[in-house]
Amino acid sequence: MSPATTFPVKLKEKIRIERLRVSYGDNQVIKGLDLTVYKNEILAIIGPAQSGKSTLLKCINRMSDFIPELKVEGDIILDGKSIFDVKDSTIIRRRIGMVSPLPVGLPLSIRDNVTFAPRVAGCKNKLIQEEIMEDCLRKAALWDEVKDRLDALATKLSGGQQQRLTIARALSHFPEVLCLDEFSIAIDPVTTMRIEEVLKKLKDELTIILVTNVNHQARRLANRTAMMLEGELLEVGETEKLFSGHGDHDKTREYIEGLFG
Repeated sequence: MSPATTFPVKLKEKIRIERLRVSYGDNQVIKGLDLTVYKNEILAIIGPAQSGKSTLLKCINRMSDFIPELKVEGDIILDGKSIFDVKDSTIIRRRIGMVSPLPVGLPLSIRDNVTFAPRVAGCKNKLIQEEIMEDCLRKAALWDEVKDRLDALATKLSGGQQQRLTIARALSHFPEVLCLDEFSIAIDPVTTMRIEEVLKKLKDELTIILVTNVNHQARRLANRTAMMLEGELLEVGETEKLFSGHGDHDKTREYIEGLFG
């Protein structure tokens, strides 16, 4: 087993999903899902389109609150407490960050993109803002490329740089969990590999949930992999076990082998 897929020494529960059911009107897209996510692991979620993967991430960080037609039943427990008991959902989104498939840089400078969240949270000290910005950009492997043009528009960055900027911006909230939804969909393979190295290092500080349609990426990065199909969790297990054909479900093997999806 490669170092990227070995488990953390101590498995401590970070998130527990219980009997999660999610519907868009009459269309049920997640059907009674139970899943545990451990602290400081990278959990990959794979499966064909329309399996409910992205919807699951939206529920985990309560982006689902912004979708009026979405009905959520069941529970999501973060550090022993239901996220749905927190009235202010922005608190959950600070603790559980999200990086979307396409980079969406705010129409502001690089500096302002990363310092925006600390300023909104009440940090008025310019020196502390600058320290947070540099730390986040370094963690996103972007500092050396932009340190001499921090006042340039973020929208002028390349696609790969904007994707790393969205990671830096997510980190500026000091999240405990980072959700990534197909982050490699719009960037080149070299940049994807650079971001993967970033994620391997970040795992020491936080928990990462990665939705990916690139099976090789899941195999390179994840400690465990969960297979979803038509709104159901078919199985979850050690990544290398699933990808070496020793999973519990034939559909997992068939999907990994490219027989459907």
